[in-house]
Amino acid sequence: MNKKERYAALIEHFQVAMPEAETELRYGNPFELLVAVVLSAQCTDKRVNIVTEKLFQDFPTPEHLANSDFDSLFPYIRSVSYPNNKTKHLLGLGKMLVEEFQSEVPQTVNELIKLPGVGRKTANVITSVIWHQPNMAVDTHVFRVSRRLGLAPLTAKTPLEVEKHLIRHIPKEHVHQAHHWLILHGRYTCLARSPKCSACSITHLCKHFERGLRAKRKKDPLPLTPSDDNPKP
Repeated sequence: MNKKERYAALIEHFQVAMPEAETELRYGNPFELLVAVVLSAQCTDKRVNIVTEKLFQDFPTPEHLANSDFDSLFPYIRSVSYPNNKTKHLLGLGKMLVEEFQSEVPQTVNELIKLPGVGRKTANVITSVIWHQPNMAVDTHVFRVSRRLGLAPLTAKTPLEVEKHLIRHIPKEHVHQAHHWLILHGRYTCLARSPKCSACSITHLCKHFERGLRAKRKKDPLPLTPSDDNPKP
């Protein structure tokens, strides 16, 4: 199976298996998603959703963040990873949205990455989820699953390298959803330490699984079976 065939087969599979795949972060508008994604860095979506329930009630707009301070905001997000830095990021993000973007979340990656706490991955998430732009956010799940499946080569050592491979081969109309397909597959099936290969329905398309089979056969070769030319004595 060549790369083009592998991509086509996986897209076809996920379209059937995960037709409604979407982010598991809870949000009601672009501003809320932006805040949630900033908080989700090296933190679980489950934890972020717990935190943002109260946060969004008391800080529903960029103005609320812009007019707040560290001591007021920190208690809301103290249970997420790196709360000190993220508190500072959200305060700066709110001020910049108000002062430079008329309190609107910008719609381009180049503008979004100007915001405190927003890198390329976060910007790609916002633009793909909200506006279905063909941008691919590569987090730890997408990075791992893409290389295991064979969508990106093992020689791809950075998220940007993997992103370029995925963007090159996935049709534009599927990119925004492919991000969720790969994340969810990595989160629930293709786990980092113990992938659930026995419960996976795409092992026949997976290079990692194929390599494992080859290694096992090399270590424990199958016994020769009798044939018509070599009858059993």
